[in-house]
Amino acid sequence: MSASSSRLFKVAVLISGGGTTLKNLLERISTGRLNVTISLVISSNSAAGGLKFAREAGIPNLVIEQNKFPDQDAFSREIFGRCRAAGVDLVVMGGFLKRLTIPEDFKNRVINIHPALIPAFCGTGFYGHRVHEAVLEYGVKLSGCTVHFADNQYDHGPVILQKAVPVIDGDTPEELAARVFQAECEAYPEAVQLIADGRVRIEGRRVRILD
Repeated sequence: MSASSSRLFKVAVLISGGGTTLKNLLERISTGRLNVTISLVISSNSAAGGLKFAREAGIPNLVIEQNKFPDQDAFSREIFGRCRAAGVDLVVMGGFLKRLTIPEDFKNRVINIHPALIPAFCGTGFYGHRVHEAVLEYGVKLSGCTVHFADNQYDHGPVILQKAVPVIDGDTPEELAARVFQAECEAYPEAVQLIADGRVRIEGRRVRILD
C-alpha cells in the first residue's frame, strides 16, 4: 500500500540510543517532506534518549530488552509481533544495535542504513565510528551511506540507494562521521518515501526504482 492510498503508510522505528534517525524522520514528516506516519517506536534500551522524541510526538512506544528473552529468535518474535499488531507496513532500523531474526512475512519490509558504501566497510564489527576509522585507515577517497533491505545477515540485503561523500585529507573520524550523517539525513527519508509510494521493485539482489 502506498502513501497515496486511503490511509498513510505506517512505519515502525526501532532504536537503541539517541534517536537521531527518528528525530530526522519526524522533522521531515512535520514539514511535509515525508508522507508517512510513524505509528510505533520500539527501543532495545530503556535509557535510550530517542524515546523522548516518540513521547513528545505522541507516538506509541515501548522498550523490549534482549536480556529478557532466552534467545535472539524469541526477542525478534516479540518485536515483530508488536509491529504486526500495530499494522505497520515497514520497519525502519534507526540505530538499532541488536541482531534480529526477520520472519517471512516481514521479508523486504525491514530497512537499515549503514554509514559506508556497501559492500565496503560493512559486516560484523563495522558499526559506528569503527566504520569511519577503517575508511580513513584504508585511504579511500569516497565514503557515504547505504540504505538497504535488512535480512538475516549483517549489512547484506539488497541495496535501495547510496549517497557518496568525499573523504578529505586530514579528516578525523568525527569529521567524516558528521559528513556521512548529513548524507544519511537525506538518504533514509528518500528511501522510505520511495517504498511508501510503491516505487521500489526487488529483482533478485537488484533494486529498481520505478518512475
